[in-house]
Amino acid sequence: MPYWFLAISLAPLLSIGDPVVKGLLLLLAVPGAATFVTGLVPTVRLLEISLAKELLGGPAAALVPGSSRSWESRVRTGAWFALHLYVGVVVSGLSLAVPPFAFVLLLAPTVDWDAGFLDAWGWQDTWHQWPAPVAGLAALALLLAVIVAAGALLARLAPRFLGPSAAERLADMQARAVKLAERNRLARELHDSVGHALSVVTLQAGAAGRVLDSDPAFAREALGAIEESARAALEDLDHVLGLLRDDPSRTAPQPTLKDLGRLLEQTRIAGVKLDSEVDPDVEHVPAAVSREAYRIVQEGLTNALRHAGKVPVRLRLHVEGDRLRMEMSNPLGAPEGPGAGHGGGRGLNGIRERVTVLRGAMAAGPDEECWRVEVSLPLRSGG
Repeated sequence: MPYWFLAISLAPLLSIGDPVVKGLLLLLAVPGAATFVTGLVPTVRLLEISLAKELLGGPAAALVPGSSRSWESRVRTGAWFALHLYVGVVVSGLSLAVPPFAFVLLLAPTVDWDAGFLDAWGWQDTWHQWPAPVAGLAALALLLAVIVAAGALLARLAPRFLGPSAAERLADMQARAVKLAERNRLARELHDSVGHALSVVTLQAGAAGRVLDSDPAFAREALGAIEESARAALEDLDHVLGLLRDDPSRTAPQPTLKDLGRLLEQTRIAGVKLDSEVDPDVEHVPAAVSREAYRIVQEGLTNALRHAGKVPVRLRLHVEGDRLRMEMSNPLGAPEGPGAGHGGGRGLNGIRERVTVLRGAMAAGPDEECWRVEVSLPLRSGG
């Protein structure tokens, strides 16, 4: 109604002599333009989507409420706003006019009509009251059909006018991909750091318990290593929680290949016979490669502990040209010791994801009687 009041207030300003043209402008053009302009307001889309979801259902129920983020969405929202208001006016008008008319027709056979009234309309000789109730019921049924059809049409059109544009869908997909990548990265950090620490602590505790009476010195060394492993795991956990909470003060520096010596020593204290050859130049590789390579070595050692037990592990890590090459192998065998053989099978997937991010190459699988993992990482982007 406000838009028709606006059109009426502008009527004196329209110098149009033809009453039909002027009436069309007042009833259709001016209100239509006003509703379209209103629909260009970004928040109107949020309100219209919420209303469409609640009132229309059907295809409109899948719409996600949100403000317009582009002019394309604003234009479509403006068109929808004008369309649904005009449809609403038509349905409202019919809903107000048809029921009283149908009521009169339903009661027509019981009413003694005035002869003067019938003469005025020329119905004195042609007025037959018996079909009137049927016509009244038909009018009500037609009104109901129009209302249902209008609702179904608007429900079908709502996604076209209020749904996301192609650019918005692409932006949403990119945002979801970024969020998923971040979740996967955090999952890898937890799996590789905390998972490794727990595996090592389990083996170290078992070894300390077995030699507590016969070799107290080794037991004390194992308990010290357990403390160090647990503290490192807590630091890694605090780092991941800081990332989840977006708290820079709680994001500690991540270990790199410069910290590899401590990792290898903890693994040896856990009872693993580790044969390692590490090129001193690995401490000078780029930071991103160094962090990922550390986690790959950590996960490789964890896999050996979990799935093969305290078997000899061979590690070769060196720089060859513009690539960092890594080789880890251990004999195949039944897991032994506490905590061995447990895991969800996510270790290799985590290694593969890290290698893929750095555009490296990876091969893993049985090689005769050994399980071998080979990784090659470029030291420069695009390598």
